[in-house]
Amino acid sequence: MVGVRIIELHIPGCRSLKEKRFVIKSLRDRLRSRFNISVAEIDHQDLWQRSTIAIAAVNSSGAYIDGVLQKATELVGNERRIVIIDINTEIY
Repeated sequence: MVGVRIIELHIPGCRSLKEKRFVIKSLRDRLRSRFNISVAEIDHQDLWQRSTIAIAAVNSSGAYIDGVLQKATELVGNERRIVIIDINTEIY
């Protein structure tokens, strides 16, 4: 099974693309190392204070995937520099 979670983000403190890239890269690296999942910025690459990331996990158990995606979302939500705007999840 494959689970994909799309998270739209607002990064209110960013004043440049360089600063935004630093925030997103830091978040992406923490998610990858902590949960062994795939993470990519998939939209709004040219906007300073906006981003959309996709998180993907693969496992034989849908419940396990859901748990990993939930924990990953909590980590994103606990990031003080980021505000979550929207979340969409699909498990195949």
